[in-house]
Amino acid sequence: MMKSALVFVFVLIAASAASAEEIHAKALYYAHCAACHGANRLGGIGPALLPQNLKKLRKKKAFQVISEGRPATQMEGVGDTLSKTQIQALVDYVYSPLGYVPHWGKKEMMKSWTVHTEMHELPEKPQFDADPLNLFTVVETGDHHVTILDGDKFEPLWRFRSRFALHGGAKYSPDGRFVYLASRDGWVSKYDLYSLQPLYEIRAGINTRNIAVSSDGKWVIAANYLPHSLVVLNAHDLTPFKIIKADNRKGETSRVAAVYNAPPRRSFIAALADFKEIWEMSYDPEAAPVYVGFSHNFRKGQEEGIVEEEQPFARRRIKIEENMRDFYFDPYYAEVMGASRGGKGGMVYNLDARKKVAELDLEGMPHLGSGIVFDYEGRPVMATPHLKGDMKKGKGTVSVIDMETWKTVKKIETKGPGFFMRSHEQTPYAWVDVFFGPHKDILHVIDKKTLKIVKDINPEPGKVNAHVEFTRDGKYALVSVWDMDGALVIYDATTLEEVKRLPMKKPSGKYNVHNKITYSKGTSH
Repeated sequence: MMKSALVFVFVLIAASAASAEEIHAKALYYAHCAACHGANRLGGIGPALLPQNLKKLRKKKAFQVISEGRPATQMEGVGDTLSKTQIQALVDYVYSPLGYVPHWGKKEMMKSWTVHTEMHELPEKPQFDADPLNLFTVVETGDHHVTILDGDKFEPLWRFRSRFALHGGAKYSPDGRFVYLASRDGWVSKYDLYSLQPLYEIRAGINTRNIAVSSDGKWVIAANYLPHSLVVLNAHDLTPFKIIKADNRKGETSRVAAVYNAPPRRSFIAALADFKEIWEMSYDPEAAPVYVGFSHNFRKGQEEGIVEEEQPFARRRIKIEENMRDFYFDPYYAEVMGASRGGKGGMVYNLDARKKVAELDLEGMPHLGSGIVFDYEGRPVMATPHLKGDMKKGKGTVSVIDMETWKTVKKIETKGPGFFMRSHEQTPYAWVDVFFGPHKDILHVIDKKTLKIVKDINPEPGKVNAHVEFTRDGKYALVSVWDMDGALVIYDATTLEEVKRLPMKKPSGKYNVHNKITYSKGTSH
C-alpha cells in the first residue's frame, strides 16, 4: 500500500485540469492500488483495472472486493481505512476509460515472459492412466482456477490457479498434449497435459479477446482490444515473433474482435471491431506474397512498383459492409458467416473471391461463435442461438440455416435467449441453454432429425445452467451450474439422465481435447 505524500502531490500536479472528484479518486488509487495494479492501471502483480478488463465484475461486487478484499489472494480490503464514499470513488475511477491507446511492444512482453518448466525437461508419455485425448479443461471463473478432468472416470487430475478472468476458451496443440489459455489481461499461458505442470507465460496485450493455435503447432496468435494489435507468438516457448498493428493504412487503428484458425487454408482469420474488414493471414511457408498496391514516387510523379507485405502473416484484407464481431465458418473454411452487434441480420463472405455471396435472416444478435453444424435431410445446416429475445415473456430463438442455399430452414422457439449450443457427431441431440431471463435454469434438448425440443433439463433450479460439452465418444454431456456453489453435472447423452455431479466454483467453459483438435462439428473452434 503506497501512502506517500509525494505521490499525492504528484497526482495533484498531473491532474491539475481534472475535477476535484477525479483528483480525489486518483489520489486514492495511487495510495491504495497502484503498487499492485500499476500506476497507469495496466496491471502488475494484480490485474489491469480498466473497464474492458472488468466486464465480468459488476460494480457492486467490485465495491465489496475493495472493501473486504479477495480471499486466497494478496488483495486486502480497505473497508477499515476508507469510507464508503471513498470506496465508491475508487470503483468509479477504475471503471472509467483510460483515454488513450497504451503501448505494449516486444520489450514490455519480454519483461513479463516467465519460464516455469523448459520443454526439454518434459516426459515422453502421460504420467497418468487416463486417455489424454478425452481430458477436459474446465475453467472455474468463481475463484480463477482450472481443473483438468478425466473424461472417462469424471475425476479431477489437476486443479491449478489461473490468471485473472480467463477469456476465449482453451486451445490445444494439434496433438492435444499442450493447452493454451488467455486472460482478459493479455496473459497467454502454456501447460503440459502429460506431466500436469505450467511451462511458459507471457503478457501479449493489455486486454485480449481470444487466441488461436496454428494447425502445424508452430504459432499462437492473440487478438487484442488494447493495444490495437494481433500478436504472433512462437508456440514452443511463447516468445513474441511478430506484432501486427490493426490499422487501415490511414493512420487509424481498431480493436481486434476475434481471431480463429482455418485449418484447410493454413491461415488465421481475424475480425476488426472498428473497421469494416476481416483479415486472412497465412502461416503456410509456401504462401504467395500479398499484393497491396503501387508505391508512388511524388518527386518523379510515377508509380514505382508493387508493394508487398512480408510472409508469413501478411494481411489479405476483405472489405465488408458491416463490422463483424462474431462469425462462423462453413465446413471447408471457404466461406465465413458473420453477424453484427446491431442484430439486424447476417452475411456470408467467400474468402477466396473476397466478396459477399449471401445475406442471412439472423435478426436478434445470433451468437455464431457457439454455432454447430449437423446434417438435416441430407444437407449440412448450421444452428445458432440468439442473444436477444423477449426475456420477460420467456421467448428466444434458435435459427437453423441451410449451408448450401443460406436460407433459413427453421426458427425453433425457446424459453428465452441462449448463449451456447453444442452437439456431437455421435448423438442425435443438440443442446442449447436459456442463459437469460426467468428460465435461465433450463436447457433444451433438440432432436436433430425433427428440429423439435424433446426435453427440458434443469440441473439446478433457480441457477444459470449452461455450456454443454461432450466426451470424446459423444456418450456423455457435461453441463455447468454457473454459481460459486456450482457444479459440473454429467448426463448420459442417450437416456438424458444424470450420472454424476462434481462441486465446482462457477465452472464456465469446458473443452474436450479430442473434440477441439479434430474440429468437431458440434463444438466451438
